[in-house]
Amino acid sequence: MPTRAAAPSEAPQSAAQAMARAVDLGPLPEWDLSDLYAGLDDPAFARDLARAEAECRAFAEAYQGRIAALAAGDGASDRLGTAVAAYEALEDLMGRLLSFAGLVYSGDTTDPARAKFYGDTQERLTAASSDLLFFTLELNRVPDEVLDAATALPPLARYRPWIEDIRREKPHQLSDELERLLLEKSVTGRAAWNRLFDETVASLRFPVRGELLTLEPTLNKLQDADEGLRRDAAEALSGVFRANLRLFTLITNTLAKDKEIADRWRRFGDVADSRHLANRVEPEVVAALVEAVTAAYPRLSHRYYRLKARWFGRDSLAYWDRNAPLPKVEQRTIPWAEARETVLSAYGAFSPRMAEIARTFFDGGWIDAPVRPGKAPGAFAHPTVPSSHPYVLVNYQGKPRDVMTLAHELGHGVHQVLAAGNGALMAPTPLTLAETASVFGEMLTFRRVLDATTDRRQRRALLAAKVEDMINTVVRQIAFYVFERELHLARRAGELTADQICALWMSVQAESLGPAIRLDAGYEPFWAYIPHFIHSPFYVYAYAFGDCLVNSLYGVYRNAEEGFVDRYFALLSAGGSKPYGELLAPFGLDARDPSFWQIGLSMIEGMIAELEEMEA
Repeated sequence: MPTRAAAPSEAPQSAAQAMARAVDLGPLPEWDLSDLYAGLDDPAFARDLARAEAECRAFAEAYQGRIAALAAGDGASDRLGTAVAAYEALEDLMGRLLSFAGLVYSGDTTDPARAKFYGDTQERLTAASSDLLFFTLELNRVPDEVLDAATALPPLARYRPWIEDIRREKPHQLSDELERLLLEKSVTGRAAWNRLFDETVASLRFPVRGELLTLEPTLNKLQDADEGLRRDAAEALSGVFRANLRLFTLITNTLAKDKEIADRWRRFGDVADSRHLANRVEPEVVAALVEAVTAAYPRLSHRYYRLKARWFGRDSLAYWDRNAPLPKVEQRTIPWAEARETVLSAYGAFSPRMAEIARTFFDGGWIDAPVRPGKAPGAFAHPTVPSSHPYVLVNYQGKPRDVMTLAHELGHGVHQVLAAGNGALMAPTPLTLAETASVFGEMLTFRRVLDATTDRRQRRALLAAKVEDMINTVVRQIAFYVFERELHLARRAGELTADQICALWMSVQAESLGPAIRLDAGYEPFWAYIPHFIHSPFYVYAYAFGDCLVNSLYGVYRNAEEGFVDRYFALLSAGGSKPYGELLAPFGLDARDPSFWQIGLSMIEGMIAELEEMEA
């Protein structure tokens, strides 16, 4: 894909340094989206968009107001099965169009042409999908016993898991007219605020030692061996976030109020209930996870950061040193080719099939790796649609954590490839299991690297980095969830000022990180750039759920239980067609048991204890 030229303020120094970094990393792949469409002006895209609009209207003309009649009497399974199959085909077609527009946009969110293309596509597809809205609403008005009889027989029986998921939404369903209004207004409501956030973050530039950097390279400097550079990067982040805090505060207040209105109309009690329903997880299971992790703060993050501070010869560390590399350990840049080989060899040692699927991402042009101005920050694996294949975005800068991020996102990619056989309606995986393959792939890669490392100092650095990643995944994400809860609950009483949000942030962060991390002045606005708070409220606990679950799953694997690989692939291949409890049962795991979470947390404690022994 073409990239936007650097702005004049970024040249010539940053361009030269970027070139030097590129040389260190080797050639970095950019994805090839032509498996979806050839480009923004591809006639096939225009034809498919027009076809989607026409077929959505035709679907409504054929079925609206008739679902109850189709579900009654003999042949109901055939009639409804035909309708659901047509609906699924439309979901796949529209998903392909929106996926392409979204991926193009994420390549440079500051490019006006891409932003318009994405916005126009989103608007037209939202309007088209409003013609389909009646279908699930009418299905939910069919009496349970009638629908049960129809789903007991083929061909509708194939879609029974999807229909059961739809029926879980029934208590929160509004009238057809209200549902259509909310859907159509989402383009100028939540989606518009999401886009404003994305484009704002992508346009920010952070002054660090004469360079104007985008977010990703600036955050990356918080892992640099140079303490002064870490401080300078942190101060740049703080200053720019604070300068834009009025806008971030407005976006956050607006979206929190938008969610409160939707929750009230849909009769959700707790601020996170809609997320739990979407994740198909019981609220009490999430509550048990949160309680277990928060109770473990002293044994995990507090304990580890005290240890890390001692390594630096201090009683405490500034917040910008939290992810600093260990002192007196060689830091090197890991070329892309080495990162690829590391991940593929780790995957291959577990299963040649897993490595074969992951290799397709490299060979097929399914990965976008370079850091570019305007490119979406962070990393993701986008499943697109079952009729195509996933794409992975990373911002690769050669750090060990970047290798683990690559392993993480490729785990998602493998999961998405395996789940695609379930079709557009049942391939998507609830967040309760969405992080399973990614965290498992990351663990496989870490263990592969650790086992090959004999130098004591390097081994300690690897183990420490893994502990930090697990703390970031478990402790930090649960702290994010607690922060979100407090923010959304406080928002119910009225609009929040920037200072109020910052105060909530600092309180929760201090509790989770402990006294060995000094949250000095400047850390207050660091909540502002985290996209999950904006795009997917309460998503964050899925990371902790997945990490603790995978720790338990990996323990089963390390015990060399026969048939583990086959059971693991069966779990991934199920996609969203089975509830998480049913998928975990073959491994002897039950996340509904409150003691379950202690298994995963004890693995992190064990690693910290191992590090303490190395210090002795």
